[in-house]
Amino acid sequence: MQYSPSLKAPGRGLRRHFRPGWGPSLLVALLVPALLWLGFWQLSRAEEKTALLARFEARRQAAPLALAELEAAGAPAFQRVRLHGRFDAQHGLLLDNRTRNGRPGVELLQPFRDDGGQWLLVNRGWLPWPDRRTAPVFATPNEPLALTAWVYRPPGAPFLLGDSAGAGAGWPRLVNRIDAAAFWTELGRAGLPVELRLEPGPAAYATDWPALAMGPERHRGYALQWFSLAAALLVLFICFGIHSARETRHALTRHPD
Repeated sequence: MQYSPSLKAPGRGLRRHFRPGWGPSLLVALLVPALLWLGFWQLSRAEEKTALLARFEARRQAAPLALAELEAAGAPAFQRVRLHGRFDAQHGLLLDNRTRNGRPGVELLQPFRDDGGQWLLVNRGWLPWPDRRTAPVFATPNEPLALTAWVYRPPGAPFLLGDSAGAGAGWPRLVNRIDAAAFWTELGRAGLPVELRLEPGPAAYATDWPALAMGPERHRGYALQWFSLAAALLVLFICFGIHSARETRHALTRHPD
C-alpha cells in the first residue's frame, strides 16, 4: 500500500500550530483550577453573606425581646432587645482603630446593669479621637435608662481581649479586641458574654455600624478578579503556544536538517 502524504499522525496538525511546552502546560494545569476554585469560593461567601444580611434585616425589623427572652433564645446575632437599667461609669473599654469617613476614633463599651440584676456589655457607639495626646471625651448618664440594642457576634475569629488591655490597666481601658466573657471574669461579675450595640437614642453616640465588615458585593468583586486572572492566564497560554509553534516552524524552514 502506497503511503499517502495526506494522512497525518493524530495530533500532528495541532502540534504544528500549538506548542506551549511541558513547563507552561504544567503551570497552567495547576494555576487555572486554583484560580477558578478561589473564584467559586468567593461566590459561595457572597451567598453566605446575602443570607446573613437577610437574617439581619428580619431580626432588625422584628420587635425587640425582653432580656429574659433573649437569654432563653441563646442571644442570636442581630436580635433586638429591650433594656432598662444603669451604666457603670467606673469601667469601660475604648475599642481602638475605628474610623468613620476617614476620621480616627474609638468605640465606647461600658457595663450596663439591667434592673433584673444581669450585667451586659453595651457598645454606645463611635467617638472621634483626632488627637491621641488627649483622652476621648464622653459622658455617662447617671439616671436609669430605657434602651434598645441588638446582639453583635463577630464573624470568624472570636473577639479577644487585646494585648494592650492587660489586667491592672486604668479605666477606661484602650483595647484592640474584646472578649466579653474575660471582661466579666476580670470584674468578678456574672454578665452576658456577648456585645450589645445600641440603637440611636439615649446614651448613644454614632451608631452607624455596617451590618457586615465585608458585604456580598465585595466577595463578588473578588470572584470576578480571580476568574479574570484565570481567563488572562489561559489567553496568555494559548498565545504563547501559537507563538512557540510558529517559531518552531520558522526554524525548521530555515534549517530543514
